[in-house]
Amino acid sequence: MKRALVLGAGGFIGSHMVKRLKDEGFWVRGVDLKYPEYSETVADEFLILDLRHRKSAIQSLELPVQGQHFDHVYQYAADMGGAGYIFTGENDADVMFNSASINLNILQSQAELNLQSGTISTKFFYSSSACIYPEQNQMDPENPHCEEASAYPANPDSEYGWEKLFSERLFFAYNRNYQIPIAVARFHNIFGPEGTWDGGKEKSPAAICRKVANLPESGGEIEIWGDGKQTRSFLFIDECIEATRRLMDSDFQGPVNIGSEEMVTINELVDITGRIAKKSFSRKYKLDAPTGVRGRNSSNDLIREKLGWDFQMTLEEGLSHTYRWISNQIKSQELRG
Repeated sequence: MKRALVLGAGGFIGSHMVKRLKDEGFWVRGVDLKYPEYSETVADEFLILDLRHRKSAIQSLELPVQGQHFDHVYQYAADMGGAGYIFTGENDADVMFNSASINLNILQSQAELNLQSGTISTKFFYSSSACIYPEQNQMDPENPHCEEASAYPANPDSEYGWEKLFSERLFFAYNRNYQIPIAVARFHNIFGPEGTWDGGKEKSPAAICRKVANLPESGGEIEIWGDGKQTRSFLFIDECIEATRRLMDSDFQGPVNIGSEEMVTINELVDITGRIAKKSFSRKYKLDAPTGVRGRNSSNDLIREKLGWDFQMTLEEGLSHTYRWISNQIKSQELRG
């Protein structure tokens, strides 16, 4: 039986990956600071560990039987959130320190375990981000450039993006110097059920779904951050998981974009959500709110070439699933009082 370790298994993408790996027959260990918030974990073993500490990183990677090793490690553990968390600048030091510490600890611990065992067989997946792309390539909302090769000269628009780019290079350095097998992907706005939808760390699809769900059937007003003309693409969680598994089962290291090419404005995102909810409402624009770059859209040419993968689900279909789930979460909260 193959064994997999999912770091950040209490989070949105990590918890979905645990489910997928279990469906495929893996024995799975999950590690996080917390259990999944919205459903019980299906991991065979779940450890509450703080990976910013070296001892925790070693504990997460070690198996009880001498000579055993993980076939795959999926590294999602990071300090992250939506625009309200990443782009204010108030959390930059924590974001950079926490995430970089985790990656440094995990890679160095695995290198030492490999040296002790005399084997190099555990393959790592690292979830990077579209936030690594240069700010100047994303100023035109109608024509952003996010091809993989455009990452350099580097100029991310946030410290979160800088840390992600550093950690990409860190994984490739450990691959070169310690022969640790790796695969690296740059995620583009992954969304879906069981993702954070309130509290300040939610991303725009979940935030818009929450705001619309909280409105009456007719009338009401929602607040939109920025002028609504900024563009993005959003990928449904199931498609993200499928692309990641294909990448890990291939010989391609990346980095490669995993995202949708269905680019929309935030205003269009609101339109679609309103249509799903069958609600009409007015809009209030908060022009001083943090919004990030003006335009961002995945470029999927490389992943189509290397893995034969492309997104299939429309944004409206994915938002329908997400809106229903968030609406039910709100109703459940109201019932609990």
